[in-house]
Amino acid sequence: MPRRFCAVGVSAVCIIASLLLWNAEPRHSAVAPLAERRPHRLEAHGHVRIDDYYWLRDRDDPRVLAYLRAENDYARTVLQETEPLQQTLFTKMKRRIPQTDVSAPYPDRDHEYYTRTDADWEYPVYCRRPLGGDDAAEEILLDVNDLAAGRDYCSIGAAAVSPDANKYAFAVDFEGRRKHTLRIKDLRTGQLLPDALADLTENFVWAGDNQHLFYTRQDPETLRYNRIYRHRLGTDPRDDALVFEEHDEEFSCHVYRSRSREYVLIACTQTLSSEVHAIPADRPTEPPVCLQPREANHEYSLDHLGEFFYIHTNWNAENFRLMKTPRETPGKAHWIEVVPHRDDVFLEDVELFSKQLVVQERRNAQTSLRILPLDGGEPHQLEFGEECYAAGLAAIAEPETAWLRYWYSSLTTPDSILDYHMETREKRVVKREEVLGDFHSENYVSRRLWATADDGARIPVSVVYRRETPLDGTAPCLQYGYGAYGASEEAYFDASLLNLLDRGFVYAIAHVRGGQELGRTWYEQGKLLHKRNTFTDFIAVGEYLIREQLADPRRLYAQGGSAGGLLVGAVMNLRPELYAGVISEVPFVDALTTMLDPTIPLTTSEYDEWGNPGDEEYFRYILSYSPYDNVRAVDYPALLVTAGLHDSQVQYWEPAKWVARLRALKTDDNWLLLKTEMHAGHDGVSGRDNRYREIALKHAFLLHLVGRER
Repeated sequence: MPRRFCAVGVSAVCIIASLLLWNAEPRHSAVAPLAERRPHRLEAHGHVRIDDYYWLRDRDDPRVLAYLRAENDYARTVLQETEPLQQTLFTKMKRRIPQTDVSAPYPDRDHEYYTRTDADWEYPVYCRRPLGGDDAAEEILLDVNDLAAGRDYCSIGAAAVSPDANKYAFAVDFEGRRKHTLRIKDLRTGQLLPDALADLTENFVWAGDNQHLFYTRQDPETLRYNRIYRHRLGTDPRDDALVFEEHDEEFSCHVYRSRSREYVLIACTQTLSSEVHAIPADRPTEPPVCLQPREANHEYSLDHLGEFFYIHTNWNAENFRLMKTPRETPGKAHWIEVVPHRDDVFLEDVELFSKQLVVQERRNAQTSLRILPLDGGEPHQLEFGEECYAAGLAAIAEPETAWLRYWYSSLTTPDSILDYHMETREKRVVKREEVLGDFHSENYVSRRLWATADDGARIPVSVVYRRETPLDGTAPCLQYGYGAYGASEEAYFDASLLNLLDRGFVYAIAHVRGGQELGRTWYEQGKLLHKRNTFTDFIAVGEYLIREQLADPRRLYAQGGSAGGLLVGAVMNLRPELYAGVISEVPFVDALTTMLDPTIPLTTSEYDEWGNPGDEEYFRYILSYSPYDNVRAVDYPALLVTAGLHDSQVQYWEPAKWVARLRALKTDDNWLLLKTEMHAGHDGVSGRDNRYREIALKHAFLLHLVGRER
């Protein structure tokens, strides 16, 4: 909270409130706040826009904070009648999810690492014990509850043990803006070292000498990850060496360790291009060496094991392929194909082992894990046995092992961690998340369906419902979507959804274009000048759910967050009558103004996702769908919007401006609620109970609209 507002007394707050031209007289009146209109002229390419709420960008203006608090008060007052339901949902969630639990142990050299939670704790405790059995003595690495004491927000961005296992480094964020402080604990003494590196990202790695750390800093204005530094323990952080700086504003950089642990690797990435530099891990003061220079439209990632670098690349391969090259000759001219490109299979990820390669692939919207013996033996594939599910490679430290660790989940199967022996094909469950109470997977049905888009494209839809739910067009339905950055939406298990499913909801994930569920083309058809496909796909899925009687046409609801908030915002403008209610979380809804401003975090690095509106063609196209710019005087669905004051990815003013314009123009009396977390960022509140309460509030919003509050 800015100090300027903290210093304002109660009487001054009243004066400020009177200046905002709200309808609300008393602070807790159920009359909605009406933000002051201050016309601001925006002109580009000869087109003039008048933004009445541009002033909400000034987080140092006490009137901005007063307005956000007034919206919070209004939302709290309106939702007060749902508080008993919120408490019921919260209690059921807590009773279903074990509050005292231990994560799957992660073996790394002489120890196994895990986290513990307790019913009385809000945050986890990071622990380890020597390998050799459950009776080995436990060592607490970090108790986040102690770290979070007296704070409104606390998040551990990353943590890592030094190669000699004697020191523990962690990056902590106390605000939610993803500005971290890096601390190091001496595990032999239990004391924190005096080194405290402030205002950096969560991204760091240890060098091989146990004395140096490489870490990433952000541009202070745009928050772009643009500099890699090297810190030697015991020295003044102000003297840390700048190892690498990314000058291209469309690129970001981060640092990671190779699978072999022999290299510190610096990756420079942009939506359509990448470049990797290497430093020997045991010689951390050597300058980084570029392994393959960046080229337009060439994306690659790189890892190392044994005598080879392995490259996951889209060079002459739209759906990517796997290459390798001797470490002495890393350039593209020496690359040798290992896994070829296939038109119908998207190569997502690769894990390197001493005797096998494991590739994670996606075909027809389903994930597979394929084992490729390096001795030329016959490849084979893991089978999962469900119609729609989520699976993927899980971290395992030692490449010499024959055990592959992976995770598995489905809309009806709780999250599981499994080990698979790649030679004997033995499978063992390491950890399966427990769901307490009367949960039984067989009481629920999940299905993979296919809707048809306006242009004939087949859109995957993952659906789950309770077995006795009538599929006769009378069930309420919540439809979720994202559709951006090539992020494929997974059909995960979510215990909190049981609160809706057990009250007769159908839940549907629309795998719209903009993700990569159907390969790289599926992504390309949902970005830049094809972005409207994302929105029309979502609408097509909604119409399909109604047509197939999976949704009551009067009780179809939509949910999306961040870029998915843009999705549901655009859909509301295109088809305001289709959905009865919408939940829009930290939504990217002021897309045109944001993409025109290179000082806003993420803007320049995302020109290849949304387009650079400095080009008139992209300006006109983004203008055609930007949710804020297309609000009009029509009836809109009931709407619950969330924001984070410290959000570094979608600035709080985007949802605030959107709500203000909707409130001024919409012609209905449906709920329009804005809830801004004043001590959080893009990921919402921290702390386990706080997160449960947020989910309970959103579900209570829906159940109140449906009329199923008991």
